[in-house]
Amino acid sequence: MSGQDPSPAPRRATTGLAKMLVAAAIAFAFSFSLVPLYRIACQKVFGIRIDNTASDARRPGVVDEDRMITVQFDGGVNSKLPWAFKPGEASMQVRPGQQYETTYFAHNKSDRTIVGSAVPSVAPARASGYFSKTECFCFTAQTMAAGESRDMPVRFIVDPGLPKDIKTLTLSYTFFKNDSLTAQQASADHPAPVPVSAP
Repeated sequence: MSGQDPSPAPRRATTGLAKMLVAAAIAFAFSFSLVPLYRIACQKVFGIRIDNTASDARRPGVVDEDRMITVQFDGGVNSKLPWAFKPGEASMQVRPGQQYETTYFAHNKSDRTIVGSAVPSVAPARASGYFSKTECFCFTAQTMAAGESRDMPVRFIVDPGLPKDIKTLTLSYTFFKNDSLTAQQASADHPAPVPVSAP
């Protein structure tokens, strides 16, 4: 009949397409919110402050010779990242005000090049302002070829102003797959260090 809609199918198809586009946009936005959500969870739920920037010690050159602090190291990867990642050593005894260096080992277990970004954290949270990273692989995205292994350095200083009751700090990193950068973009901006053989 002339008064009826001859074909409701195109309307249903258009509605279905619109719903799919909205769902895709929500999923895309959620993937970009994972790292900020991780930061908020660490700070609010677990009391761990996260910092991705380089900083200088508050009083560089002042070394507290009478005090030793234990710095523990930890590392892990997000479930979507097919990498192995671990600290080169479990802990280190350090003097506040003196610079130290440690390494983390990473291995791309997949058969393709992947870009990853590390999110650092320091616990307890109130000690994070006294822990200064002067060099860190977390400052830039890391591109690793299929099967590549690498030792990545971290240089740090514990500030002498660290409260006296804090005797142990934990430096942790979680690596996430970085879908916002292609491997070519990350390699062009930040050339990868020379790889090393897996232990």
